[in-house]
Amino acid sequence: MADLIYTTNVSLDGYIEDSDGRFDWGEPDEEVHSFIRELEAPAGTYLYGRRLYETMRSWETAEPDEAYTREFAEMWRAADKVVYSRSLDAVTTARTRLEHEFDANSVRRMKDAAARRLTIGGANLASQAFAAGLVDELRLLIRPVILGGGKPWLTGGVNLRLRLTDTRHFASGVVYLSYRLGGG
Repeated sequence: MADLIYTTNVSLDGYIEDSDGRFDWGEPDEEVHSFIRELEAPAGTYLYGRRLYETMRSWETAEPDEAYTREFAEMWRAADKVVYSRSLDAVTTARTRLEHEFDANSVRRMKDAAARRLTIGGANLASQAFAAGLVDELRLLIRPVILGGGKPWLTGGVNLRLRLTDTRHFASGVVYLSYRLGGG
């Protein structure tokens, strides 16, 4: 059985997008990007909401100059992807399938069958997975910025008990926190 992990960039006041829907304030520098690549390397499957998929699909054809982003692009292309969207009719990237509804039992079966960990991205999708008790680990990359409003990193009144398992800080002021669910 594989773990399902939610990793997200978040402002100090708890938002993943500003009030205009922008998230360029969370663009990682080389140190943080390399760390994210290391975190994501063991993942075999990415579960995405539509908006995050539309952002991430650029890695399908990206030809970055920097080695650290080139390695991330190769890793992203090699992973399976599941996109949850009611509005998309098709997906345009390899190793990707489209699901029109989030089905907790289907994700549970994916976890049971997977040899490598799964990651989930997108606040609405992750909130559904948290509510269904599917997420095993939460990883926050807290950015040194206060947005004052926007889209929160979790929605829907999810109440969680967490146990801190790892921390790290970066020269850019980013702080990484990792939690297992079910802690006291």
